[in-house]
Amino acid sequence: LKDKKAGKSMEESKVLDKTKTILITGAAGFIGFHLAHRMLVEGYSVVGIDNLNAYYDVCLKQTRLTIMMSHENFTFSQSDIADKDSVMGLFAKHQPSVVVNLAAQAGVRYSIDHPDDYIQSNIIGFYNILEACRHYPVEHLVYASSSSVYGSNKKVPFEETDFVDHPVSLYAATKKSNELMAHTYSHLYKIPATGLRFFTVYGPMGRPDMAYFGFTDKYFAGEPIHIFNNGDFEHDLYRDFTYIDDIVEGIVRLLPKPPKADDGAPSKVYNIGNNSPEKLMTFITTLEAALSEALKREVVFEKVFEPLKPGDVPATYASTDRLQAAVGFKPQTSIKEGLRKFARWYVDYYGVK
Repeated sequence: LKDKKAGKSMEESKVLDKTKTILITGAAGFIGFHLAHRMLVEGYSVVGIDNLNAYYDVCLKQTRLTIMMSHENFTFSQSDIADKDSVMGLFAKHQPSVVVNLAAQAGVRYSIDHPDDYIQSNIIGFYNILEACRHYPVEHLVYASSSSVYGSNKKVPFEETDFVDHPVSLYAATKKSNELMAHTYSHLYKIPATGLRFFTVYGPMGRPDMAYFGFTDKYFAGEPIHIFNNGDFEHDLYRDFTYIDDIVEGIVRLLPKPPKADDGAPSKVYNIGNNSPEKLMTFITTLEAALSEALKREVVFEKVFEPLKPGDVPATYASTDRLQAAVGFKPQTSIKEGLRKFARWYVDYYGVK
């Protein structure tokens, strides 16, 4: 048998041992839920941590949690990774083999007015995870970074070897800090650590603070959407929109592949993006079409154009060569297909017409 995406025999494909316990922080979050749900369906034991904060609709987080709780191989702790005693206690109790740290305060613009939240969760919280991995050794730590670390880099596509020391938001600075912290702990304590630079993740049961979700909310509320590109269609914002199932597939393939200490530290960073950036306006018109199809009537957003916001960058574009070389996979879901799935989910979940 051949794994067509990987280009190698299934016997050669490395799969995570199902006797391993996986600890996922931010388990009730967007990516955390989709990853945890897949691992649960495949028969893995998952310990989930989430503080269920009110950054966005807690009801959506509870819906995700309810789905996960239906699996007997799921254990949940409502706790905050910024609470070191709580984190240490969970590691001592469950002795996870693999840790996926997805808990973080997200959002570029939110970091302008709420910096404390980012330091608590993204810096102190991640430090606590690293300390726990140090004292309760794990086979692999996978953690969320972000395409935001590339700042306003002009060279595209963004490659993992690019210079990323000029972040343009506190959110980006915390994610770059996570990469440095992880590398240091890998060097000092030989913790195999993999950082993932996510590129604009979207899909069903996603984050309401993301543009595509917010645009949809605005439409059904009878309100205009605000587009931060000055109405300049020729020089529109570009984003490497990445569908959630592609993100999860990339993570799952990386879990059984901890970095080796070839250069002194078992530490690696990968981009996970679609490697096919789209203009923001193209994404919006595709979303309108997807909603029109789901509702069986024409959907057109009322649009208000405004200047670029502080911390925003003009383009994100991922090179996925390193990821493809490591696991034989690159994200490939088109925005048309991905937004169709989101639109159908949204219409069904919220019961809109």
